[in-house]
Amino acid sequence: MENMTMEKVANLCKQYGFVYQGSDIYGGLANTWDYGQLGSRVINSIKDAWRKRFVQERKNSYEIDCGILMNPKVWEASGHAKNFNDPQLDCKECKKRYRADKLINDYTSEVNPDLMSDEEMEKYIKENISCPNCGKKNYTSIKKFDLMFKTYRGTVDEEKMEIFLRPETCQGEYINFQNVLRTSRSKLPMTIGQIGKSFRNEVTPGNFLFRTIEFEQMELQTFCKPGDDEEIYNFNKKESMKFLTDLGIKEDNLRFKDHDKLVFYASAATDIQYNFPTGWDELWGIHNRTNYDLTQHKNYSGVDLDYLDPETNERYTPYILETAMGVGRLFLTIMCDAYNEETLEDVSGKSAIGEKSEDKSAWKNNFEVNPTVTDYGERQAEIVDFAIIDQYGAYSSIIEKGSVYKVKAKIHFHETVKNPIFTITIKNKQGTDITGTNTMFERIETGTVNAGEERIVTYEQQMNLQGGDYLLSLGCTGYVGDNFVVYHRLYDLVSFNVLSDKNTVGFFDMNSNITVENV
Repeated sequence: MENMTMEKVANLCKQYGFVYQGSDIYGGLANTWDYGQLGSRVINSIKDAWRKRFVQERKNSYEIDCGILMNPKVWEASGHAKNFNDPQLDCKECKKRYRADKLINDYTSEVNPDLMSDEEMEKYIKENISCPNCGKKNYTSIKKFDLMFKTYRGTVDEEKMEIFLRPETCQGEYINFQNVLRTSRSKLPMTIGQIGKSFRNEVTPGNFLFRTIEFEQMELQTFCKPGDDEEIYNFNKKESMKFLTDLGIKEDNLRFKDHDKLVFYASAATDIQYNFPTGWDELWGIHNRTNYDLTQHKNYSGVDLDYLDPETNERYTPYILETAMGVGRLFLTIMCDAYNEETLEDVSGKSAIGEKSEDKSAWKNNFEVNPTVTDYGERQAEIVDFAIIDQYGAYSSIIEKGSVYKVKAKIHFHETVKNPIFTITIKNKQGTDITGTNTMFERIETGTVNAGEERIVTYEQQMNLQGGDYLLSLGCTGYVGDNFVVYHRLYDLVSFNVLSDKNTVGFFDMNSNITVENV
């Protein structure tokens, strides 16, 4: 919908138990998420629907569950060991890291980074694109960023073997092709499906659930006779789109996008894209991988992976038709597609900050007030409105670490008050005061405010807190003679989330600039 943003969707998911920040009580771990009691039900329903449609109701379709850890030769054969990396560059001014091809795609649709070399991408970026974070044009050279997560098997250093967390699930289907064929006594075309976890050390994960370092895939690999591949490819396109619309996703928000540039081994590739709040982007990949994968594993393993047709006695290496989609990305799609804001005509009763405003322009209408907010004071002055405004000027309860954001408060004075003190405090979810300030600390003279007048107080500051959830408190206090008076205070008014792609020790990031020199 028109007013939907990724921040609003994320806030809704966290507010109602669909999704939680990963490792929340320890300040979170950037770009990791836990599915809550409602989110888990949606996730399981998605997987059940996919399994029923593409495995249980299809002839010669089988589901397997492969190990996350595999022999390192698997990744040599697939090409991941040498070639699974992204072009990375950093802004020298603000230290923000970017994936070069995505930076270009976000900037323009007139050039295609898939058709450019690293040198061409680097030249184009340095000449044309200002850093989206700080506005400068001062980038490092492009470097290759390894997407594989490494670990080690063994207990003694000399005996340890370097292995990897799988970056995709499909290799498990390829290396088990002959096993499934033999034990199922099937004939081609035959489909092997799998739902499982994959891991990628992404350069720029983010946009809530859209790109994470740990994700779950649902995919099908259909093995067929060369010559039958085009028909199956078109069938996969049709059935995949039908599955999405049968789930209730609006057709206007879906489209096919053929790949402008194919990898050398593919004969066809398309994506089903969804119109996310951030624009059109991939939801489901559909590919004709030809016989490349089985040929590679046959060559590297020395095992014959050809198929002998029992009817024609013909021997060939099967073609593979792939459909692959992230479970979390489909969950996000469903949440975005279902998102709707309603304006209630007849609202009565009090909120934590006074009467529910009938003014649609009221800032507070863009936020969910915490049900546990503590509201007290003598009410000579009253906080009647508030807002959190992100670096883009939008109302949001999600703030990017390192960005400059604003907190605004509107205070109505019922009585004349001399030198009111306006306060802001930020706590963590455990109730510890993390930081805060007020007009007295900042040596700001507020003067005398007469009864009936209002003041708007804006706190503009840089977000240097670690990634995680926090609570915002606002107040208006002062002194009458030597007596301290609380006119109005709202403790734990609203929660907000800090998104971070790099956390450090403690509550704050000191933004250290570290250099290491050879002696």
